[in-house]
Amino acid sequence: MPIQTGFVVHTAETAPEGSRPFLVGAKEQFGFVPAPMAKMASSPTVLESFLSNLPIFEKSSLSPIEREVVVMAVSVYNGCHYCVPMHTAILKRMDAPEDLINALRDGTRIGNPKLQALAEFTRRVLETRGHTGETALGAFFDAGFNQQSALDVVLGVSVFTLTTYAIRMTDAKLDPAFEAFKWTPVSGR
Repeated sequence: MPIQTGFVVHTAETAPEGSRPFLVGAKEQFGFVPAPMAKMASSPTVLESFLSNLPIFEKSSLSPIEREVVVMAVSVYNGCHYCVPMHTAILKRMDAPEDLINALRDGTRIGNPKLQALAEFTRRVLETRGHTGETALGAFFDAGFNQQSALDVVLGVSVFTLTTYAIRMTDAKLDPAFEAFKWTPVSGR
């Protein structure tokens, strides 16, 4: 008999016991259980890790728009077909400028030099697996950031690498709530 490799789309009733409260909470918060959470529910520890670390990242030294720059840089770099549309919706709710949203989605130059430096540094962290080098750190600091914000970028990279990898592994489908912001990853990632 072949082994089932497709990940189950869980509900609060079908999920392992440790995941059930998270799915109930998601349904109360969003009105639906986002597809990534429904699939990540197969591992209560993965779901708990993501949901526990997200509020910690929100307490970082980075502003809400700066955190979204980090999230989008990670999501585009990792080719997350779900994260980019979802965080596009978040940026639109934040009234972020369209040119910023488009630059983040396309991985192109951002008009705001400080946010551009943040996006570049985030990609550098990803590309070098944290070994950014003094030149990249110097450019990041010259843009107005400090050691705390550099480490907070690492926190954001870790939280959203977990998410993007889990979403890609489980092949979570894009929920209708984010369909208007559909995004196709660049091939090769």
